[in-house]
Order: sequence, then structure tokens, then C-alpha cells
Amino acid sequence: LSAALKLIQMNMFQNTGIGIGSNFNRRRTRESRDSTIVAITDKQTKSLLRERDSKIAALEKEVLGLQNKISTLDKEQAMITGGQRRGKKGLTPYGNTVRVSTSKCSAKRRQMISEKNRMGRNASISTQAVLNSLPDETSPKEALINRIQDMFRSPNEHVGYLKSEQFAKDLLKLNKKVKTILEDEPRCVFLQSPAYVFGDIHGNLEDLHFFSDNVWNLGMALTAGNFVFLGDYVDRGMSCLEVVAYLLAMKLMLPQKVFLLRGNHETRDVNGWEEHYGNRSFIYQCRERFGDEMGYKVWEMTNSTFDRMPLAAVIDQDIFCVHGGIPRPISDSSVEGGRIKDILNVSKVAGINPPYEHEVDEYQQVASDCIWSDPASEDQENNNVDRRSGYGDSLRGGGAICFGHKAVTNFLQQQGFSYIMRAHEAHAEGVAVSKGARVFTVFSTSKDHNQGNNAMAGCILIDFDKMQVINRSPAYRNQYVHRRDSVSLAMLSEAEIKERVQLGLVEGYTAEEAGEEEFEEEEWEEFDEDDLNTSREEMDSSVDEDEEYVLDDRRKSSVDPNMTAASPPGSTHGSHDFDVEGSGMLAKKIDFTGVDSTVRRKKRDKGGFSAITEADEEDEESTVNGEEDDNNMFDETESENYEPGASTTMSPALKKFSL
Repeated sequence: LSAALKLIQMNMFQNTGIGIGSNFNRRRTRESRDSTIVAITDKQTKSLLRERDSKIAALEKEVLGLQNKISTLDKEQAMITGGQRRGKKGLTPYGNTVRVSTSKCSAKRRQMISEKNRMGRNASISTQAVLNSLPDETSPKEALINRIQDMFRSPNEHVGYLKSEQFAKDLLKLNKKVKTILEDEPRCVFLQSPAYVFGDIHGNLEDLHFFSDNVWNLGMALTAGNFVFLGDYVDRGMSCLEVVAYLLAMKLMLPQKVFLLRGNHETRDVNGWEEHYGNRSFIYQCRERFGDEMGYKVWEMTNSTFDRMPLAAVIDQDIFCVHGGIPRPISDSSVEGGRIKDILNVSKVAGINPPYEHEVDEYQQVASDCIWSDPASEDQENNNVDRRSGYGDSLRGGGAICFGHKAVTNFLQQQGFSYIMRAHEAHAEGVAVSKGARVFTVFSTSKDHNQGNNAMAGCILIDFDKMQVINRSPAYRNQYVHRRDSVSLAMLSEAEIKERVQLGLVEGYTAEEAGEEEFEEEEWEEFDEDDLNTSREEMDSSVDEDEEYVLDDRRKSSVDPNMTAASPPGSTHGSHDFDVEGSGMLAKKIDFTGVDSTVRRKKRDKGGFSAITEADEEDEESTVNGEEDDNNMFDETESENYEPGASTTMSPALKKFSL
């Protein structure tokens, strides 16, 4: 069209001999090299020019319209074949984010706030559309982990799955995969901070979900730091299978980030003691959930995984983590490695209670001390603990030991450590200190230990030279555990409520009121077609693959669980009546301002490890029983190590303070 327009103009110049310019009253003619300008006076010529000009304007307008149509067609074609052209922006990518905020009213309730934010390039709408169009290539491992995570997020919506054969097979598969990971780990693992340290969980899915909401709410994979669990995952609580499944799934997904240590309840003699723990024992829940045959396979396979769990961990070459306490030395303490070397020499597959035939007696004692020992009380320090070794018989009985000031000082000096972090004992505050603030006891469940309605669950964050305690306040409520009289249960039948009571999702029932449903074979019919392609022969072989390791039931262990109390006499969870309502005792406030963090800073600055000065034994009292005399609390005005920035103020929903 443009070429045609130029041709028309040239023809007009030739036919009329009139030039087109800004001045239509002039005409330029060329004769040889000279040119003259002649005035136009002919009316006919002027009318002809006006007619030609109008035609040219019409053609130019038509050309412009056609050019616009061509441009529009080009854009549409580009969007069909490959998207928009560069430099041309389409929809501005915005996304709606929802966050939890505290209202400004006096009630200070949590509320959901929606915000419109511009999305980044990687989260644009077009990118998401492309990602959604990709084929789903989820591996069987990822599918297994996703099922467990979905169950953990909303167990109320997965009641059928929790009582199904597929859940049993998922547990068998999880154990089979995680066993190989744990067996490759040393008996004492070494890791760097930041690290979160958790104590006993005891089948309490509610408190574990609290930590998920507040510590790794973006998921463990996206949360900075490592996660160290100190053992006792089963017994006492009603959700042992769910807790084990979730922690094993996290270990399978993040083997270099999640570390599962072994506790005394990760032994067959303890978690198989159905006569003692009743419907809160691990073996009972396996058999009640999956039937005798399948339930026993799940129980035995899980214990086979427990046999391979590490006994201890060391963070930053400075903090020793263990379930119970420090073991007695079995070799010369002056030898390089000391007690850590003894732990590393424990068999990679250790039954402990009862032991395997291949376990050496000396190292079986080391393993027992790691999972059973306690800090000595003040009375034990004066009357029972050996002054030379620092060890004595525990009030638990059954061969368990306790360790005093002397043992703590010798261990820390020989290994070059500053602190010991352990679990094994219930405390209403979730965290307690003893032995000159060198021994921390962490307890991460607030239920089933007679600590009262105000009991908390705690964990500790270790971040280089800082420590931070995170506690669950009694005021915290999650979204899926409800009381019997909750409005959210109004639409459920009595049978559905009892089913949730047995899974630990509803509180306010006694065991007798909840009732025990008989195992029905019809419950498994819909799961005959196994999505995991696992045959019954494969499941049988997965349980029997440890034939080379033979348990010796006649052999005497270093600690006899049948003769051992759950806690030293006088402690708050020595009784096994499991008073759900608790005693109503108020949680006592612990003053952490006396904890000395300067030792770690000095050691960091020097690049080495200095000796730990032994604390005054006469002025310090153990918190082994969860009790501490107010007169023995650290006074911030008298402590040389008091830091003004340290705070013990706790919010109603999340109690957190720095050491």
C-alpha cells in the first residue's frame, strides 16, 4: 500500500507538472540546470490540485488503518505461537497473601489479614501456568512423604487413612528406608548451629503441631538450622503412630537436617510393656489400630529402626545432647576421645533392653547410661553419689545411675564442652536447669505427665553463642484437637467422636468412656489394591531381614525396665494413672538470667576450648524433680553474668525468652 501511494504521487507530478509542497500557490519547473518559479493563476489547475490532495489524504488514512490491523494481527499471532513480545507487559502479576496478626483491641485475639502484594518474577502468573502444565512425576518416595505430611496437617480429615492398611504399609516402607539412613550415621552425630533441640514428645501430636506452626511454619526444608530430637517419641500419648510416622518422614526427606536420638522408650522392654502403660503403650496402639498380625509387624519394624538411632549429638563441638545423661567411663579418660569415643564404639545395631547377642557388655552399659541416667538431687549429692567418680545409684532403681557435680565437671573438662542438654524428665516450664546451669533438661510435651493444666512444652534454639527457649503457653489452641463439648463436634455421631478419641484428636473422655472397638476384617477390604505395589511377601521379608541380629531375652541388661520407676520417687510424673486434667498445680517460673553464656563466647574468640570451672556444690540444688527452691534461684543483681538484654517475659500464645 505504501508503494502504491508513492506511485500515485509520482504520476500526479508527471501529469500536471505541479509540485506538492507546503505552498500550493507555487510550481517548480526545471529546464536543464536552471529552475524558475511561476505563479499559479488558473482556477482549473487549483481545483485539480484540491481534488488530488483529497484523494491522497483518503489513501493515507486507508493505509494507516490497514497498518493498525496488521500490527494487531501480528500481536495475536505472537501470543499464540510463543507469548507476548519482549518489552510488552501483559497482566501485572499480583498475589493475595494471608498472615496472622494480633488485634489491637484489649482481647488481643489472633486474626487473619489479607494483603495484595506484587509477585516476583519467579512467582508470576505465567510461570505458575507453565509449572501447572508440567506432567506430575512424583516418585514413590515423595508420594509416601506427601501422604504423611497431609495426615499431619489435618488428621481429622484422614481418620480413615489412620486406621487403614495403607497407613500400616506406609509405616513399614518408612522404617525400611530410614533404617539404612540411621545405620550409616555414627552413634554420636556432629552438627553445626543453628539447631533446635526438642525433648520427650510421647505421642503428643498436639504439641508437635504447635512446634510445626511456630518453629518451622514454612516447613523444615525452608527453615534455617538443624533439628535435634532427644528421644521418647512413643508411649503415654494417644498418637504414637502419627508422631513416629511424621518424624521418620522428615528424616527420610531431610537426612542431613533432622537428627533422631534414642530414648529409653525406644526399646522393646519399655514400649512393649502393655501391662504397665495400657492403651497408651506403643504396642497396644499398633495392635489396636492394625490388628494383631499387622500390628506386631509394624511394632517390630519400628523397633528395628529404633535400634539404629544415634545415642548422642554434639553441636558446635561445645554442647553435648543426649536423652538421659553422661555415661560412665569404661576406658582411660586421658585417652583422646574419652566418653565420645566410647559412644562411637557402641554397636550400630543395639537392642539395649533387651540386648542383642553381639553386643559387648561394656558398650551396652554405655548405651544404657545414655538413655536412662538422671542428674543427682541435692540429697543424692550428699548421701549417695561417689565423691571420686561423681556417679551413684538413681532413685529410679533397676540399675539406673545418676550423675552429680563431679561427674558433670569431669566430663565437660575432658571433652572441652560447655553444656549438656538432655530430656527424660517432665518439667512444668518445659525447660529446667541444674548443676550450676550447665545441664539443661528439655521436655516437649505438656500432657500425660501430671504437670497440671498450666504445663508447657518447650524447646531450645542454639544459635552460635546464643540460646533461646521457646515454650508453648497453656493458652495456645490448635485447629484440630477439641474437647468433647466443642461446637465443632456437634455434627459428628457418637461413634465418630469415639473414633477420634482413640486417635487422640478429642479430649475429655476417659479410656472406659471411649471404649475399645474390636478389630474388623471388613475394614481392610478397600485396600486390597495396594497403590505402593508392595506384596505381603515383601512386607514379611522387610520384617525378617534382621535375622543376623538375634535378641537375647535371657541376657541381663545394665538397666532392668521392669524394676525401674518411670521417674525418681517424688517427681511429678512418677505415677502412671495419666490424669488428663492434671493436678491443677501452677507452673513455676524459672529464672534463666544466671546462665553463663560468656564461656562459649570466650572459647569462640580463642578458637579453642577452655576448662570449665566447677560450680559451688553447696549452694546449688538440682532440678531433677522439677522443683527449685526460690531461695536458690539465680539473682540477677548478684550474678556476675547477668545480661540486661535477657528477658523472661512470655506472651500468651508463644513464650520465648533469651538466655
